Amino acid sequence: MSKSKTIFICQSCGVSSPKWMGKCSHCDSWNSFEEQVIETNAGRKIFTNTAIASQPVSLVSVKSVKHQRLFTSINEFDRVVGGGLMPGSVILIGGEPGVGKSTLLLQLALLNKDWKTLYVAGEESEYQIKDRAIRLGCIHENCLITNIMAVEELCQLFQDIKPDIVIIDSIQTIRSQNLESIPGTISQIRESAYQLINAAKYLNIPLFLVGHITKVGNIAGPKVLEHLVDTVLQFEGEQSNGLRILRTTKNRFGNTSEIGIFEMQQTGLMEVSNPSEVLIDTHSELLPGVALALVNEGIRPLVIEVQALVSATSFGMPQRSSNGYDHKRLNMLLAVLEKRAGLKLSTRDVFVNVTGGIKITDTAADMALAAAIISSFLDIVTGTDTCFTGEVGLSGEIRPVRQINNRTEEASRLGFKNIVSAPVKTGVKSSVIPITEVKGLVKYLSKQLVK
Repeated sequence: MSKSKTIFICQSCGVSSPKWMGKCSHCDSWNSFEEQVIETNAGRKIFTNTAIASQPVSLVSVKSVKHQRLFTSINEFDRVVGGGLMPGSVILIGGEPGVGKSTLLLQLALLNKDWKTLYVAGEESEYQIKDRAIRLGCIHENCLITNIMAVEELCQLFQDIKPDIVIIDSIQTIRSQNLESIPGTISQIRESAYQLINAAKYLNIPLFLVGHITKVGNIAGPKVLEHLVDTVLQFEGEQSNGLRILRTTKNRFGNTSEIGIFEMQQTGLMEVSNPSEVLIDTHSELLPGVALALVNEGIRPLVIEVQALVSATSFGMPQRSSNGYDHKRLNMLLAVLEKRAGLKLSTRDVFVNVTGGIKITDTAADMALAAAIISSFLDIVTGTDTCFTGEVGLSGEIRPVRQINNRTEEASRLGFKNIVSAPVKTGVKSSVIPITEVKGLVKYLSKQLVK
């Protein structure tokens, strides 16, 4: 017999309270508690695996099971998830509206014609899905579309049709009949995800959950949702730029250091197998204020063009602006260049930009940014055959970076003759021009002016 009760749930962190509170004691959010009526049903059906032993077993006696991964025909996607989909895995993918989450998953379903795919469209009609499939240029009868939003009916549908993969777009639109709250609330997201994940594990079906994100960039809903799933993917990209980056923040079946790079085109998302050639400008000679950074995105080495503009300020307070590079780190870098290299930057406006819409998190880009700033300040050119990699410390020293072999191999493959870095140990296959401090970087670039 069902029973109902009223509780108050924080929409920021998911903490429940029997009464309303102005400030959440767990996450310190103000006015985040909302009243919700919860109806519990003792007779609800939950998929469970009866083969699991009820008594504890020794780890030595547990037999190892090797699962065959499912390859999705999208190499960049397979790279990110660890080499293919694991049976019964649950993947949560988040990203800003319009970045291409639905396009990527529909493309994944349409490219694999032998898979029976169940696409649960909670935000679009069947006709909209059909129009998108026509634009992608691939339609087959094994892709099934449904607008069922009740999670109990969906779990029963899984058992009836036994699909190869299931796509839920999005988890915020699914509701449970056991609760009276509206879809999208924390209690509905948590309950619906719990039932869907149990059904996917029981039937051994790969499950994709599309999640909305908040205005600060986090996946909407309780953090427990990210704990329940096996893999969390973040789809990033600027609306004005065609490049998209698929990044792993959690993966139980692989590492979290891989990224996949796509380019949004009229016919869908196209894989970028060689991103360095896309991110580097192809003009014959670099201009002052431009340098090439040898960085790692995850464990993938990339060569990215960074730009800097240093000009005399027209105001009392000089401007500092950065696009794609951490603003606080830029201020630190400018202070080091003024203190340790003698560049008078306190009276100059400094603007920094990373081309291609990439946001650099690797500290190895410090040296390239410093080279670009020096290049713009002294009005010299760094050279098209030179790339930079190294972390700049507060005392002005150039610190070595990790995985230098992978970086230098990528630079050599692209035809770079000069790789400017901190002194490295023996064993590096490519030749490196060693520089120990920012003063040495200024001297090196000044020699290019003499030439």
